[in-house]
Amino acid sequence: MTELDVSAFCTTLTLPSGQTLGNRLMKSALSEGLAADSGAPDERLVRLYSRWADGAFGLVVTGNVMVDRRQLGEPGNVVIEDDSRLAEFTRWAEAAKRGGSRVWMQVNHPGRQANPLLGASYTVAPSAIGLQMPGIPTPRALTGDEIVDLVARFTTAATVAEAAGFDGVQIHGAHGYLVSQFLSPLSNQRTDEWGGSVENRARFLLEIVRAIRSAVRPDFGVGVKLNSADFQRGGFTEDDSRAVISLIANEQIDLIEISGGSYESPAMMGRPVESDRTRAREAYFLEYADTVRELARDVPLAVTGGFRSRHAMADAVDGGHCDVVGLGRPAAITPDAARELIDGTADVLPSRAVTMPVPNRVRRSASQVKTIEGALDLQWHADQLRLMGDGHDPDPDRAMWRTAIAAARHNGLDAFRSRRGGTAASDAKALRKFRFERAVGRRLMNPTVAFAQRLGFGGRLATHLETTGRKSGATRVVPVSAVFDDEGAWVISQHGTRSGWALNVLANPIVRIRQGDEWRSGTATIVHDDDVRARARTFAPHPALAGVTAATFQAMESDPVSVRIVFDQDVD
Repeated sequence: MTELDVSAFCTTLTLPSGQTLGNRLMKSALSEGLAADSGAPDERLVRLYSRWADGAFGLVVTGNVMVDRRQLGEPGNVVIEDDSRLAEFTRWAEAAKRGGSRVWMQVNHPGRQANPLLGASYTVAPSAIGLQMPGIPTPRALTGDEIVDLVARFTTAATVAEAAGFDGVQIHGAHGYLVSQFLSPLSNQRTDEWGGSVENRARFLLEIVRAIRSAVRPDFGVGVKLNSADFQRGGFTEDDSRAVISLIANEQIDLIEISGGSYESPAMMGRPVESDRTRAREAYFLEYADTVRELARDVPLAVTGGFRSRHAMADAVDGGHCDVVGLGRPAAITPDAARELIDGTADVLPSRAVTMPVPNRVRRSASQVKTIEGALDLQWHADQLRLMGDGHDPDPDRAMWRTAIAAARHNGLDAFRSRRGGTAASDAKALRKFRFERAVGRRLMNPTVAFAQRLGFGGRLATHLETTGRKSGATRVVPVSAVFDDEGAWVISQHGTRSGWALNVLANPIVRIRQGDEWRSGTATIVHDDDVRARARTFAPHPALAGVTAATFQAMESDPVSVRIVFDQDVD
């Protein structure tokens, strides 16, 4: 390694807040999915970050920490809503910092990318515009008060991170999550002060930055991860991104990390088309970073994505193209990557591109191949984090089929959607039960209920619900059990949001339900915090049969959830 290279890697960097990084190599955020059921970091995250603590990174950024437990992007997300789990977060920070690295927590909200199976009865976004991905429900547009509340949630997460001993936070404004959704004209079509011009679309991010900075000490780091573009027609462009960088450079920001894409167009997994110059320089977004150096003014730039050789990293830093080199997936295979680069142990970091063994002609003609490969790539690297979290070494030779089987076992076929977490169930036993009961329902229970209706035995245990198919847009009618009151009805989805009609409700809550001989229109809401066991007892035709009715429901369910239908005033 040349003296020039060593100098480029080892030079300290003092951030605008006065915080100093020991070198220019950063472990970028990788979503770990290793939180305890409470949403707090557990022993697995402590073990994992102890490995990265020995890696000699100047800066370590955690995987995304969600600010609302009702809105999670994937199973195992860490969540901060208050300081009730401060001790666990303090242990996490101490483990990550013990090697001398600065450690920042990435704070995030998934917005419309929230997984509807992980607690939310709905998803939210700047506007009611869904992802162009099958099976993902259309979000509800946030109200002005909710937006203000979200700013406060980001601020709370930052203050708890500071109290726990983290050195800073990074606001996730990339990859199609909520902040990125506000920035994009595709997903933000609001006409109030939060939408329209790029300045208005950036208001949510700016308010979060200002609120956090006003609530933490002056030397606490505040950074932003920002897309160079989302690579979608009509979406967030490089010109938009440059405008946002000009705006946030006026704030008290310590670091801007450049990335790109979303889960609809995952450029962060590798640009589909690369110039010869980009291939030579390795980093996907380095050319864009060159165009914003002056706009960022005194705010340092980090570039993540594609870096593998120490020559390319040294050239990027020494040439002034970026101030910090971000390493994401390489750090999942080589947790001490920065040390190996600085010591000269490694000229090129090992990497693994997960591909399927299919002929090129099939790859070119089947777009699903790349989607599945992208999902497998995420799963394969997540497997490495789980191995380290369990106290093992990474396994660079781990076979793709092992990742595919593990993903299918934990998540079903939905694991191979192109976004993290998909819409899969986390419990294989419940999934098997769901498939069995669905078959019983289709072949036995549904025809029985329909027959009872024809004989005039309609009622609590035999009625029908009409929803709108989330994919087809066609009317779907299913037999359900319901208990009615003056304002509406309660229904139980025996299989939670695995049920097709429950997914339809998430996508479009406007429904009709048969009450006696009349169809009643209303709005359905999935109520996750309702006591579904107690609710099932109310479906009994007589109080003496409440236990039997509840037991019958329990025998037929996997992950039950209550659904409340509020009637419209008019009767059809």
